[in-house]
Amino acid sequence: MKNVLLSIGITLMLISNVAVAGDTAKSKDYMPSLITATPLEGRMLAVTIVRKTVGTIQHNGDIKHKLRAVYAEDPVMLMRAVELVNLEFRIIAEANNYWR
Repeated sequence: MKNVLLSIGITLMLISNVAVAGDTAKSKDYMPSLITATPLEGRMLAVTIVRKTVGTIQHNGDIKHKLRAVYAEDPVMLMRAVELVNLEFRIIAEANNYWR
C-alpha cells in the first residue's frame, strides 16, 4: 500500500511540477556530450542525468527530502532508481561505442 501511495504521489508531483523549456536556459550545461573518456565517467554521467532529472521535475527541496526518507528504506524503490541509472548508462555506452 505504501508503494502505491508513493507512486501516486510521485505521479502527481511529476504532473504538477513539469519543467518548462525555458528552465534549461538557466541551468548549467552538465551534459555537453554523451562522449566520455572511460566507462566510469559514463556511469557518473548517468547518475548525474538521473539526479538532474529528478531536480528538474521536483523543484521543492523539502518535498525531495521528505520523499528521500521514504525510498531510502524501500529496497524496491532503490532498485527502481538503479534501473533508471542503468538505462541512462546504456545510452551513454552506445554513444561511446562501448569504449572500444
